[in-house]
Amino acid sequence: MKTRPILATLLLALAVSGCAVKPPVQDPAVVAVADWGGTPADPSKARRHTITHITLHHQGEPFKAGTDPRQYLRNLQTWSRNTKGWLDIPYHYIIDLDGRVYEGRDIAYAGDTNTEYDPSGHALIEVVGNFEEVEPNQAQLDAVVKVMAMLAKKYQVPVEHIASHRDYSNNTVCPGANLYRYVQSGYFKEQVALRLKAQ
Repeated sequence: MKTRPILATLLLALAVSGCAVKPPVQDPAVVAVADWGGTPADPSKARRHTITHITLHHQGEPFKAGTDPRQYLRNLQTWSRNTKGWLDIPYHYIIDLDGRVYEGRDIAYAGDTNTEYDPSGHALIEVVGNFEEVEPNQAQLDAVVKVMAMLAKKYQVPVEHIASHRDYSNNTVCPGANLYRYVQSGYFKEQVALRLKAQ
């Protein structure tokens, strides 16, 4: 009979004794730029920054069920570069209708915005949809919490520095009233703090 590894034996002993063993909290899976068909940005045009804040945005346009998020991201990258003259997609992470997370702009580079706030130092998360018109679904809310917790842990961002676009700009409704409600109530800060505590 083979000897059980020490860890397996310990876990079995804890289970038998009635002690619950919590599974480790995993970071969200992130679809890389190359996997959705994007191309890397030109680093010579980038503004490097250090992450100190986590800031939530919405797409601000309807995103219908069945829309291909990879095609949306390719279109957004083309528009950002060719029409706006930006380095890349303005956001670092994008969350689709199913709560899948996609890599956007390299997080080493500051984002862009159509409004007056300077997003240097901000890790930018976009949720697809127009949340002035629709409600975020639970998969999206859960994904936001997971991405925020991942960023808070990696960059040592305090939960007090979790906010939204409209908290830094007077001339936007982003991330939309129905998503902003979760920022304003403290829901994201509370859920992120709980997730960090469980890690």
